[in-house]
Amino acid sequence: MLTAKRIPIDDIYVPTARRGTLHPETVRIIAEDILENGLKAPIRIRYDGKRYILVEGLHRMEAMRWLGDSDIDAYLVQAQKY
Repeated sequence: MLTAKRIPIDDIYVPTARRGTLHPETVRIIAEDILENGLKAPIRIRYDGKRYILVEGLHRMEAMRWLGDSDIDAYLVQAQKY
């Protein structure tokens, strides 16, 4: 069973290929939902021995950053590299 832990957003590396998929309007919509309902699904990250790397949840992470949060709940998973 996965357990979420709080990770500083600035410590999470977003692969270059993922950065291009960010849509500001989606971030705004998700941020509004987080304000009303809280973050329901933690993002997923992996650790490569040096840093945390985003696997899933770019828009949720950016919405939390947009709301002024410096940390986010994340599941640490085993995942293949991009």
